[in-house]
Amino acid sequence: MSSVFDFSATTTAGENLPLDQYRGKVLLIVNTASKCGFTPQFAGLEELYEKYRDNGLEVLGFPCNQFGGQDPGSNEEIQEFCQLNYGVSFPMMGKIEVNGSGTDPLYKHLKKEAKGLAGSERIKWNFTKFLVDRDGNVVKRYAPQTKPSQLEADIEALL
Repeated sequence: MSSVFDFSATTTAGENLPLDQYRGKVLLIVNTASKCGFTPQFAGLEELYEKYRDNGLEVLGFPCNQFGGQDPGSNEEIQEFCQLNYGVSFPMMGKIEVNGSGTDPLYKHLKKEAKGLAGSERIKWNFTKFLVDRDGNVVKRYAPQTKPSQLEADIEALL
């Protein structure tokens, strides 16, 4: 598989979602957590989504409980938390693993295509972000501490 669009995700309702349906759009893919110091980034991600979705941006959230057990809830609880506390309207997927033997296939691809510091593929923490162009190519990886607003110029360049 050579494109993000070759993969699928599972929605919070447990349904298969082929990412091919986003072909032609710019994607921002983020591993999220509800009880993390970076959790307020949900607000910034929603702002980006609202500002650029009509121009072709899709934000996809992938909850993960691998970092300090900071997303222990069910998929439904996570979805509700994001909507009630941050007004999240972008798609949230079912909980996944981003490291180790249970790594989701999409995340294996993302990590291989855009390595972190010192060439590491490992996701270091919640809210690591991947920017994907309209052809499904992984363009850039951003550290958890990178605020969503700091991605605007890169997003605009791809739109």
